[in-house]
Amino acid sequence: MIETCLTFNDLTLGYHRHPAVHHLSGSIKRGSLTAVVGSNGSGKSTLMKGIVGVLKPMSGSCTVEKGVRIAYLPQQSELDRSFPARVIDLVSLGLWPKRGLLGRFTSDDRDKVSKALMSVGLAGFENRPIDTLSGGQLQRALFARVLVQDADLILLDEPFNAIDAKTVGDLIELIKRWHGEKRTIMVVVHDLHLVREHFPETLLLARKPIAWGDSRETLRPENLLHARQFHEAWEEGAPWCEDDVAHSTHHDHHDHSHAHHHHGDDHGGPQNGVSKGAA
Repeated sequence: MIETCLTFNDLTLGYHRHPAVHHLSGSIKRGSLTAVVGSNGSGKSTLMKGIVGVLKPMSGSCTVEKGVRIAYLPQQSELDRSFPARVIDLVSLGLWPKRGLLGRFTSDDRDKVSKALMSVGLAGFENRPIDTLSGGQLQRALFARVLVQDADLILLDEPFNAIDAKTVGDLIELIKRWHGEKRTIMVVVHDLHLVREHFPETLLLARKPIAWGDSRETLRPENLLHARQFHEAWEEGAPWCEDDVAHSTHHDHHDHSHAHHHHGDDHGGPQNGVSKGAA
């Protein structure tokens, strides 16, 4: 039996009554590695915020299974790099869920932070101010923070943006290590070559789910074209699409449920996880 980590039930997320993610239904299974792809403004970051609880659903629900610990790494552009902190301070933030804000920083904690920095190639960087780090070094430090969090569900929002190829390669190896440890990982990725090469499953968004399942099937040219056409046709100020809720809900849930049952039986086998909502 496949264990579920995360379930979407006709989830719609948005800002100021304007939806950014429409009628998403389906589930993320424990231990899976999923890329979330789509054009700018297709709802990828919004979905991450919805999963972590920063953004409340406009309708439907997003359910994280009981006891699942979440680590969330937002885009670098959302971080204040001018904050006067050292690398050790940044990485130690990952211990907050266990220690609490006022918890004492023990020698065991210091050891965990040092090991995490060694794992990301930043041994000896503990006392470096974060505003002196390059983009790649900062992303390595942020991955070290995720490491010390020891989470079951890891959400990474565009972790490969504006960093050098060596760092991208090293961070992908770290993600694969987490996958090998049966952690559940969702990563917002722009580079489809990286997705095809390293991610078994993909969710393709264009505000609504276009396709979801085995990466080779999801990233077929017709799905990418459908996503682009739907995205380009979308009016930025469009109202909430009440009229097609019933139609879209039925198809999204039916098609993706089918894809995931099949997917669980044969992880490597190709299948079409297309979720066809109302266009």
